[in-house]
Amino acid sequence: MYNLARSLLFKLDAEVSHELSLELLAAGQRIGVNKLFTEELPSTPVDVMGLTFPNAVGLAAGLDKNADAFEALGAMGFGFVEVGTVTPKGQAGNPKPRLFRLPEHQAIINRMGFNNKGVDHMVGQLKQRQYSGVLGVNIGKNLTTSVEDAVNDYLACFNTVIPYADYITANISSPNTPGLRTLQFGESLAELISPMVEARNRYFDEHGKKVPLAVKIAPDMSADEIRLVADTLYEQGVDGIIATNTTLSRDSVKGHKHADEAGGLSGAPVRDASTEVVRVLYDHLKDTLPIIGVGGILSGKDAVEKLQAGAKLVQIYSGFIYRGPDLVRESVENTSAYMRENQIK
Repeated sequence: MYNLARSLLFKLDAEVSHELSLELLAAGQRIGVNKLFTEELPSTPVDVMGLTFPNAVGLAAGLDKNADAFEALGAMGFGFVEVGTVTPKGQAGNPKPRLFRLPEHQAIINRMGFNNKGVDHMVGQLKQRQYSGVLGVNIGKNLTTSVEDAVNDYLACFNTVIPYADYITANISSPNTPGLRTLQFGESLAELISPMVEARNRYFDEHGKKVPLAVKIAPDMSADEIRLVADTLYEQGVDGIIATNTTLSRDSVKGHKHADEAGGLSGAPVRDASTEVVRVLYDHLKDTLPIIGVGGILSGKDAVEKLQAGAKLVQIYSGFIYRGPDLVRESVENTSAYMRENQIK
């Protein structure tokens, strides 16, 4: 059924079909139709960042930027759903067109630019939550906020969503907001992360609830750069690393009509680079800081590969666009089997 739906949706503009799909999913959830198309998936709980995830497979940020359809998406069997990226104020994002499919490569290029309705809209959605899985919120800065003042935007979002999030991710690696990736290094990274760690600790002291802080990094770094970033994040006391965001590389899609479009490339072409980042991180950090592996998962085998490289959890995005709920089921089944075989909890 999903293949039929996809063939129809792929005849539409990529962004139009994306928005239409979310609207249909949300509507189907409200009237109870979606449950006719979902199935019970294995429950293999895994403890990461102080949270218990029903299974190791999550939906990456970017698909449901405004938390408008997370209930419907979660019902498809994900152990966790990450909404966002959200910014303090709503913003239109980059000019259209800004989303491009590369079906021959099972890939997507996007330069959305953190288009979203703002953090207040998202909180209104999260207040109605019924989803029982783990819910993450991915936060960023507004385009009009300078890199030097970025910490104010991150803190504004962090403090606004913390009562409603199970964990929060600081997105410092999108290639579509000018200057954002410079926040991944050195003093800039420490100065950005430290106030959020303090806010996390303060919330725990006041409310008795620890909301873990994860940081999402880019795949376009050398091994030495990855290790330096890892050291800073560990020293600052974050709870997890999400590896990775989209790539700026076009080596694997050269010659495609969209290859020269600006933006981040996701899907199958980023799989190996993402897995290598996970491997470098794990070799350096071992089990001191959990890793969530994301990038290029198009099969259950790909999901397991991320776990074998050192990830504790995985997330899918572009693969979900191309394969739909079948990928969720296959990834949950394969990762659950792998965890049972290796006695991972």
